[in-house]
Amino acid sequence: MKVEKTIIEGVYIVTPKTFGDNRGWFMESYSANRYKEYGIMADFVQDDHSFNAQKGTLRGLHFQLNPKAQAKLVRVIRGAMIDVVVDIRKGSPTYKKWISVELSAENKKQIYMPRGMAHGYVTLTDNVEVNYKVDNFYAPETESGIMYNDPELNINWGIDNPILSEKDKKMPLFKDSIINFVYGEDE
Repeated sequence: MKVEKTIIEGVYIVTPKTFGDNRGWFMESYSANRYKEYGIMADFVQDDHSFNAQKGTLRGLHFQLNPKAQAKLVRVIRGAMIDVVVDIRKGSPTYKKWISVELSAENKKQIYMPRGMAHGYVTLTDNVEVNYKVDNFYAPETESGIMYNDPELNINWGIDNPILSEKDKKMPLFKDSIINFVYGEDE
């Protein structure tokens, strides 16, 4: 497995090792012991799976507030997408900075993000399936988010007119969003 650090502390791009032959391939998509070797110590308690029918579907930017914040390990099992992670931990050296990475069934890359990140993605193909592990249970009363096209963040999604849910169309700007993460306290 290959683990790459990103500019945001605690966010890693993981490429599992695959083993193939004439029958197909095999990979270990997650092993707590192996991930701990790289400092990824999340105790995952829930797996989520989403399906996106159309290319250009954008979900995000989402997060759960403390004390129900979630670390996530995200991968694509069908299709391709651009995954975006924004550091929203006050006091972090990369506060309000973002990274993006292409995740696809073909490249098998994953992205790990600790608590204190806003997360979103835009699909590059039709019929995209996303699987992610989280270290805290879904708690709708703590749901929060930021408008995907907030000018303060200036995220390049690579798309002009994404397909959005009604909820995502109404997300607040960063300056108006409820955020209760402090660098060094939430990981």
